[in-house]
Amino acid sequence: MRKSPYPLEQDLGMSWYATDTEGTGGKLRTTPEDFLVEELPLAIGTEGKYLICRLKKRNWELQRAVKEIAKRLAVSHQRIGWSGTKDKNAVTTQYISLFDIAPEAVEQVRLADIELTVVGRANEPLSLGSLAGNRFRLVIRDADGPDPDGQLAAVAAAAESGLPNYFGLQRFGGIRPVTHRVGELILNGDYEAAVVTYVGLAYPGESPAIQEARRGFFESRDPLAALHALPVRMQWERSMLHHLQANPGDYPGALRSLPPKLLSMFVSAFQSYLFNRGLSARMETGAGLDEPLPGDRLLFPSGKEDQVTEGNLHAARQHLSRGRCRIAIMMPGAFPEKEYGVSDQVIASILRERGIVPGAFAQAADFVHAKFEGALRPATLATKIDWSREGDAINLAFDLPPGHYATTVCREVMKAPPDSMI
Repeated sequence: MRKSPYPLEQDLGMSWYATDTEGTGGKLRTTPEDFLVEELPLAIGTEGKYLICRLKKRNWELQRAVKEIAKRLAVSHQRIGWSGTKDKNAVTTQYISLFDIAPEAVEQVRLADIELTVVGRANEPLSLGSLAGNRFRLVIRDADGPDPDGQLAAVAAAAESGLPNYFGLQRFGGIRPVTHRVGELILNGDYEAAVVTYVGLAYPGESPAIQEARRGFFESRDPLAALHALPVRMQWERSMLHHLQANPGDYPGALRSLPPKLLSMFVSAFQSYLFNRGLSARMETGAGLDEPLPGDRLLFPSGKEDQVTEGNLHAARQHLSRGRCRIAIMMPGAFPEKEYGVSDQVIASILRERGIVPGAFAQAADFVHAKFEGALRPATLATKIDWSREGDAINLAFDLPPGHYATTVCREVMKAPPDSMI
């Protein structure tokens, strides 16, 4: 086990690596073709009002791609569903559902670096998590670690038993990790601060002009000046600013001007942040993530949950060693949960420190029109990594279940600054 030296990872709760080797270093996503993602769908049928299409895109953010597809089809973007968000700086293949759209209309959609192909029908729309998993084919370039083959072998061996299942940097906004901050403010009912944070909080990864425009809005709250300063491509910021220009002071309305799925991601990002913090606290005990401690929660493949106690510690150890279950961490939500192990205690203390009271998740669910019930998430990510090396270029291939992050695997390999993976 090794501690991350990077302040941004520490800030996002990703404090530890499972392996104690030096990293390979290098850069991920030198080109979009270095990051290939193929969604593994569930069974696709032939009947129903929802048209299922395969969407292949290069260097497109999903919400923007959906909005442009809807525009070409002359329908609301709310008629389009999907199983999972995918990285922007990548070549991705995934599936979307279109409500009551003719195949002939899809064939007329023309967008640069987007291919849309009808593959079937369904009676229900696709929703987040309704997929079998994702297949990744990645290239890390300019690797300069002292022993790349040894490091890759060590990480591949650790991955088969389980790496820490952190939510990756892109879950929080990539070069501008603010989504969890906005989610926290929504949970506290501070909608003005949520809007100002999303639009106005500047980060060094952006251009000087955009940073200046953001700071201007942060200080002045002037939507018209910000609209003049921010580029047209920043559609979500501009959507909120247009609403504020037409409805001065209506910050709740400005947030609701965003697509519902995007709005719900803010609160989900804060839940992800809490999970990362809880996982790091569990790792800080020094106990392995396959070694049960009293208070740990256990998650079985059937969905059954259990709790480790002094009385069942031996049985829990046997279940874990035989792969029957995994240690899991509870992401809090609208349903109240008891505090058991160290992860629960750390997460509960963060909520108290941030002033997030019982009922905040239910209130946020009413505001966002989404469910934040809370869920158990496995503490480990296990996969078989196939790797090869050509000079300073490393090729990685692996599959992951829904909701698991390829960059979590890559950070363990590279142990490089977070911006090397964006």
